[in-house]
Amino acid sequence: MAFTAEQAFSLIEAAHLRGRLAHAFLITGEPGSGKSELAAKVISMVNPPEVRGGSNLFGEAEEVSAPTIEELEGDLVRLVRPTSKSRRIVVDDIRELEKSFYVASSEGRWKVGVIMHADRMGVGAENAFLKTLEEPPADCLLLLLSDAPELLLPTILSRCVRLPLMSAADTRVLSESQEELLAALSSTVKQGLGDIANALTLRAAFSALLAKRRAEISKINDLALKEETLKYKNTTEGDWLKRREEYYKGHTESEYLAERDKLLEILIVWMGDVIRTKCDVQGVELCSEKVTLKKVAETQALTDLLQRMEALENLKANLGTNVQEQLALEVAFLKAFA
Repeated sequence: MAFTAEQAFSLIEAAHLRGRLAHAFLITGEPGSGKSELAAKVISMVNPPEVRGGSNLFGEAEEVSAPTIEELEGDLVRLVRPTSKSRRIVVDDIRELEKSFYVASSEGRWKVGVIMHADRMGVGAENAFLKTLEEPPADCLLLLLSDAPELLLPTILSRCVRLPLMSAADTRVLSESQEELLAALSSTVKQGLGDIANALTLRAAFSALLAKRRAEISKINDLALKEETLKYKNTTEGDWLKRREEYYKGHTESEYLAERDKLLEILIVWMGDVIRTKCDVQGVELCSEKVTLKKVAETQALTDLLQRMEALENLKANLGTNVQEQLALEVAFLKAFA
């Protein structure tokens, strides 16, 4: 079950008022779902800022804006972000965070660690982080933010209270790859659906974006492996390097599959918006595409649109099996867009 950021904060606040606040929360959701804003509110809840009164020239109370997560960073609040060339959180970052938890603070104040892009922790960082999760110091709070929690170790997932956030329809933020796919989709269907050549062109664009992202992901993970090899090659024995190579190979595949799911999601959301437009349902998720959505809806029968949506849903299910990827894509794109 996904929550709005307001609902999630209410749950955390209620637990805090009862003295039952968990020591670790995993806040997940798409970009734009409010993960950082929720974390900032939670930090301000456990460490209330000093009241800053004041009036404007008309004697009216000035509204004080809520601080951002970056503005809250300091002695009590540590932000951990990917810092290495491979855009990963390294073990030294986690150890520094752990050390800060054992530095004395004022009574009634909490020490908070925020792991930005927690799914970017390397295996060494994750293992070091597990120690902090298992033996948290008193009055310490850990907030993990991630839009790809499936990449985290199961042992980390099991030790955090998970708060998946939903994205408001009018605040959906697309990744660069999703934006490119949406642009290709809009260009392809300007004259409506039903053309085989256009369907295959769109499938080719989808595959090209996937190939591009796989290369980018592979490059990042190869760099991470190179960094580990240079750092630990003289302090390890046996087949450690071989196992690390297998780990990063598996990590690349996991990230690739997650990227594929995100691209497919845009196609499903777009088709759903066409159906909603056809049925005169108020509110679409891809607001920037309203003109195209309306044009397509006007040229298609509802039964045909539902069959096209079914083709995309079946593709999503089939890709979770051992089906040959490119063949499954070609068949589904022909059914959904030709």
